[in-house]
Amino acid sequence: MDSNFWHQLWESNEIGFHQRAVNPLLAEYINTLSLAEGDRLFLPLCGKTLDIAWLLSKGYRVAGAELNKPAVEQLFSELGVEPRISTLGNLDCYSAENIDIFVGDIFELSSEILGGVDAIYDRAALVALPDQMRKKYRAHLLEITRIAPQLLLTFEYDQTVMEGPPFSISPDDIKQYYSDKYSLSLLKKIDVPGGLKGKCEASETIWLLSAI
Repeated sequence: MDSNFWHQLWESNEIGFHQRAVNPLLAEYINTLSLAEGDRLFLPLCGKTLDIAWLLSKGYRVAGAELNKPAVEQLFSELGVEPRISTLGNLDCYSAENIDIFVGDIFELSSEILGGVDAIYDRAALVALPDQMRKKYRAHLLEITRIAPQLLLTFEYDQTVMEGPPFSISPDDIKQYYSDKYSLSLLKKIDVPGGLKGKCEASETIWLLSAI
């Protein structure tokens, strides 16, 4: 992962990937994970997404991993809570009631440090990584979460028109990455209003991945 690339985007406030509202696909399909109040969701490469506040408001606990420390500081500021900060290995952990965000390289996050999770909500991680890194990420994610069920959001578009991130990921790609461990269900596919970054037509998809 090119950490400098992501740090520069946050520093220059080029965060078009940061949505200014709760993702409607999350709100529509969270129930497909069959979670109970108090269950813990893991959000890889979470940034300061408003989805976190929404999940907390629904009674879930949240764990996240994020490379950029200012993004995490902004997240807690916007939540209106003062985090407890501890160091765990090569990561800093920002914690408050029902929330733990691990700051640093996600590949430094172990299952022991993360702790148990009941589900994964991957809105921003798989689509952020180039193809050569996705298999490494996939293997690491399954290891640290013990193959927890996932809601996975992806984009599909003509990558000759625009380079990622976010990268275009096809259904065949998802089958390649996950079909050996999960049953895959395409829940919905919608057009991205105005196109992706206003540059090209694109669709957004949401998948339910259930452990086999």
